[in-house]
Amino acid sequence: MTFSALSHLECSRDGSRHDGDVVQGTSTLGAPLLARYDLDQVTVTRDEIASRPPTLWRYHELLPVRDPARVVSLGEGMTPLLDLPRHGARLGVPGLRMKDEGLVPTGAFKARGAAVGVSRAAELGVKGIAMPTNGNAGAAWAAYAARAGLDALIAMPVDAPEITRRECVVTGAELYLVDGLIGDAGALIKQAVAQRSGYQDTSTLREPYRIEGKKTMGFEIAEQLGWRCPDVILYPTGGGVGIIAIYKALLELRELGWITGDLPRLVAVQAAGCAPIVDAFDAGLDESTAPAHPHTVAFGITVPKALGDFLVLDAVRSTGGTAIAVTDEALLAAQWQLARDEGTWVCPEGAACFAAVAQLRESGWLDGSEDVVVLNTGTGLLYPDTVPVDVPTLARDGVIPDRG
Repeated sequence: MTFSALSHLECSRDGSRHDGDVVQGTSTLGAPLLARYDLDQVTVTRDEIASRPPTLWRYHELLPVRDPARVVSLGEGMTPLLDLPRHGARLGVPGLRMKDEGLVPTGAFKARGAAVGVSRAAELGVKGIAMPTNGNAGAAWAAYAARAGLDALIAMPVDAPEITRRECVVTGAELYLVDGLIGDAGALIKQAVAQRSGYQDTSTLREPYRIEGKKTMGFEIAEQLGWRCPDVILYPTGGGVGIIAIYKALLELRELGWITGDLPRLVAVQAAGCAPIVDAFDAGLDESTAPAHPHTVAFGITVPKALGDFLVLDAVRSTGGTAIAVTDEALLAAQWQLARDEGTWVCPEGAACFAAVAQLRESGWLDGSEDVVVLNTGTGLLYPDTVPVDVPTLARDGVIPDRG
């Protein structure tokens, strides 16, 4: 049996073929490369998939690692798809569910891309990985690089969540803080990689396999729903890899005949302080323009100009979806309310999607009859400062007041 049906890489701009068995960055046009598979080689059945261990590697035929011995794993994948009856009722969307990526290693969905990206990098002989990050991706790639025995060079804005900084340090990464945004960190990484032999630039969409790890979220949603699709999927969108990846996954599943019917309407959710995809969508454009002063408490989606913006916009439009921006005030309120309704503390990026559900229901874009899946991309524990704590301190002989 073929462990991977990987055939080649394809330029996302002009469709040109590229060798999938050498280290690759972007295409000659500077565009992301997409992994393509010989789906005729995929003979595994859905029942056989169900019998495999509950990690993302259960879909290995549709992942790029050729040798099972080269898989680098910390047990990532098969996160729960939770019903949210109380919060759904509050928002007028009874069919509301959450795919909770806060439970993967390193606490965020970035572990999926890191697991597959690092595995393939190691298989192709890379010595070290190097990347700019808003925090979570760097923490994940540093952890998986350590697991694989690779070096890791990480640069992140000084304002990135401190916990992700600590995650990088504890796993032995070479970490630098940048007084600027992720683009400034990217410039430093590009310069460093040019000077270091054996290092691969694993910036967002500048290597082909991060997408492949993240597309397993799409596989899992379909499998967890009995190999059918929800009506709507909302995704917090910065660099856009997640929404591009889920769309890619659904297209592959449809080509295999594992799902039928209409694909879910995909919704790209951004923060009002950094919403270039939303602006481009509203203007009918195929690419975005960076805002002058991007800022949001949802730091993971503070990406002024995504390399794959045209792919995000295509995914949204091709599925009849939309793009929507929410304020920091709205997303923090949504984070607070969800925790009280359902007992789950989501990251601010995930909370943005719940704020978006409320806005879309209020506007009528959602009529309340849909099966809706929100991607929570990380645990709220990574962002402790989003929840101020102001509670009374009692003396040892103090008395807790009776609230009646």
